[in-house]
Amino acid sequence: MTGKFWISTIVVFVMTAALSWFVHGFLLHGDYMTMQSWMRKQLDAQAIVYWMFLAHALFSVAFAWVYLQGQDDKPWLAQGIRYGIAVALIAVVPVYLIYHVVTPVPLFVAFKQIAFDSVRVVLTGLVLAWINRGAVTKHG
Repeated sequence: MTGKFWISTIVVFVMTAALSWFVHGFLLHGDYMTMQSWMRKQLDAQAIVYWMFLAHALFSVAFAWVYLQGQDDKPWLAQGIRYGIAVALIAVVPVYLIYHVVTPVPLFVAFKQIAFDSVRVVLTGLVLAWINRGAVTKHG
């Protein structure tokens, strides 16, 4: 694992944590306030927030690693967009649709979660592609 990988992982971690806070702590805050009866209380969540940071760290390592494995000698902008869309279709869309089915998350809130988190993942893919532009290394 190269220095570029670790730089990519750290940048992705900062972006995903910050943008997730913006999406869920700001943009969706009002929606979540209407669901307080079945959501974890804020103090209870704060007591175990380390699990969220672990989730962001694991996502960041995997997000950077998978991108670097499949990176092509093509324009970085298009690669970043494609990668972000692919990850959104693999990780974001199914998760929130499943949450809608197994928890009482309203469908409109699930659609907002999908839209906002998909934008978050595409933006992160763009930054990752920009960091690694011109750094294509093929193995095997």
